Amino acid sequence: MKHIFKIFTVAFLAIMAVSCEKDEDQAVLNEITQAKITSSQTTLILDKNSPDDNVLNVAWSKAAFDLSVVSTQQLQFAIKGKNFVGASNIDAVDTPLEFTNKELNTIALALGATPDVATEIEIRLRTMVGQGAYYSNAITLNVTPYFLGPVYNYTDLYLIGDATAAGWTNEVTNTKFLPLQKASVAGNYSYTGYFAQGAFKIIKTPGNWDPQYGMDSPGILSTSGGSGNITVATAGYYKLTINTTALTYTLTSIPSPSTNYTSISMIGTASGDWSTDVDLQKTTFDSHIWVKKNVALNSGEFKFRANHDWGTNWGVAQEFFGVADLGGGNIPVSTAFNYDVYFNDITGEFSFIPVY
Repeated sequence: MKHIFKIFTVAFLAIMAVSCEKDEDQAVLNEITQAKITSSQTTLILDKNSPDDNVLNVAWSKAAFDLSVVSTQQLQFAIKGKNFVGASNIDAVDTPLEFTNKELNTIALALGATPDVATEIEIRLRTMVGQGAYYSNAITLNVTPYFLGPVYNYTDLYLIGDATAAGWTNEVTNTKFLPLQKASVAGNYSYTGYFAQGAFKIIKTPGNWDPQYGMDSPGILSTSGGSGNITVATAGYYKLTINTTALTYTLTSIPSPSTNYTSISMIGTASGDWSTDVDLQKTTFDSHIWVKKNVALNSGEFKFRANHDWGTNWGVAQEFFGVADLGGGNIPVSTAFNYDVYFNDITGEFSFIPVY
């Protein structure tokens, strides 16, 4: 009998121990002190001409709890009145967080703010502990974002080197950079035109050597800063093709063009009207490459034509870049903005690249 009693006693104590463990696992976390945020400004008219200038600092004090916890924080931005539905979340590790014109503009537009219109945006600090979330006070910012320009999701590449118009001067102020022609297949580029005797490489951003494409071995590209130059033994006209995915290239000699034009112009509602030519400038390095820098284009259409005459005109229904056909369709421009316009009268290839 005593033996049976001992068994029941042990079982009872075990049940009590498990019960105590469950009570401890279900301990309730209490927030003792709410997190608090402050901002350096509450009214901001963002400046597109100074995208990297710091315009807003957001500082905070962390929430305190009655138990020792591990927490993470995020700053939340949302259009006022939406109860932070669809908020933009920014990891908040160190206080304060600094925001530039460009960063805050990107956040505001992503939330649905309208360019050049003041919009009330709320910010708060969200503290996450396990599956729970705790929130600070909310601050309202009055933000006027700026227009970013057309949606342009393409990567441009440029020639550099003494075999090209740009020479080896890798500076933003070098206006002689010429872009390679983008293809409909991502990663494929080409350039048809004159190359001087010398060498060249390809870069992504004027003023920045990284990334760059140079020779690894004949026909093979390298993105290393120590890559070799691609040499041009004899001056003349060539077609260059590169594939940035496979890291391959070809450089093939072609006959010199036999047709020369006095002028190449844009004409249409995008450049003005269908009665007025806007002339491109012939490059001094290659008389078949035509350029118009920082030209204001309207939302509309245009074509290229030679010698201010409809007898020779080029067009195609494709925006930003393409191969314009002789007598082809109109080239569309969906967004009024300033663009750098390039035209190659050998191939009919064109690009108009937004100037941000």
